Amino acid sequence: MPTKGMGRLQARQLRLVVIGGGTGLSVLLRGLKHEPVHITAIVTVADDGGSSGRLREEMDMLPPGDIRNVLTALADTEPLMEKVMQYRFSAGTGLAGHNLGNLLLAAMNEITGDFVTAVKTLSGVLAVRGDVLPASTQSIRLVAEMTDGSYVVGESQIPLTGKEIKRVFLDPEDAVPLADALSAIAEADAILIGPGSLYTSILPNLLVRGLFDAIKSSTAPKIYICNVMTQPGETDGFTASKHVNVMYEHVDGPFLDTIIVNSAELPAYVLDKYAEKGAAPVPCDLKKLRQLGLQVVAKPLVTFEDGYLRHDALAVSKQVVALVKRRRKVLKIEKE
Repeated sequence: MPTKGMGRLQARQLRLVVIGGGTGLSVLLRGLKHEPVHITAIVTVADDGGSSGRLREEMDMLPPGDIRNVLTALADTEPLMEKVMQYRFSAGTGLAGHNLGNLLLAAMNEITGDFVTAVKTLSGVLAVRGDVLPASTQSIRLVAEMTDGSYVVGESQIPLTGKEIKRVFLDPEDAVPLADALSAIAEADAILIGPGSLYTSILPNLLVRGLFDAIKSSTAPKIYICNVMTQPGETDGFTASKHVNVMYEHVDGPFLDTIIVNSAELPAYVLDKYAEKGAAPVPCDLKKLRQLGLQVVAKPLVTFEDGYLRHDALAVSKQVVALVKRRRKVLKIEKE
């Protein structure tokens, strides 16, 4: 017979933890916020380029760019407010190149004296659907060791070298995760990783040791949403299984349950556009993925907007929620 505890489990809103950074994470969250779930986004703080990098250095604060993108993606506000958050100044001494949303986070950081409080305060202003947390409150640099033995410091510089990446690591290597992030992982019904740049958006989170320990210890399904296209300077020639294996090599072993990959054939004009930039579709090498013990969800999951391929956020979100609901149903049957 079902217990009272199981009744509460059935009634409780699904809690999803989404881990990553960059454009891919924001695209996914725009779809997930329309599902009946509670979202906690755990975001990389290794960014050191552009407006974020300048504010990081000049104001001794965490880089706000990826956090800003996630806040904007999860916001329940008028379209004009989104334009305000994403507005980038094109002129002005010291102002050109800065993003207004980044400056708002910098101001909130100064006012509250704490970056996490600043994010929570701005989340309230923007009516954000869910929680947005930095992976760590420490200042972290991403360092890459290349296959030729050289080292490159800085997330923004790594893809520009034209060299093959052997591994990436954090400086400091013993960065401490945010306690709220650990609590969210412990309570999660599913943990989503990606989409996003493998070496510069996803791995910086997994390399925060306490954070990854919590991910690995969780009994929730761990779902990787694989990129649609390779990324020049990072994942040239990578298959879907290569993405997975690189993560495993960095954290000393398997931890994923499921991978979601795009199976749609892309039009020639799209392939040609991306080929000019050195990018190509990530092949779904199904046999190798299954040899890794992964459940594979291969579906047409892309759209082509404003000249760029994006994950179809609504379609991916529905796949994720369906997966998690099926998992909960199985657990419920097993406990009965």
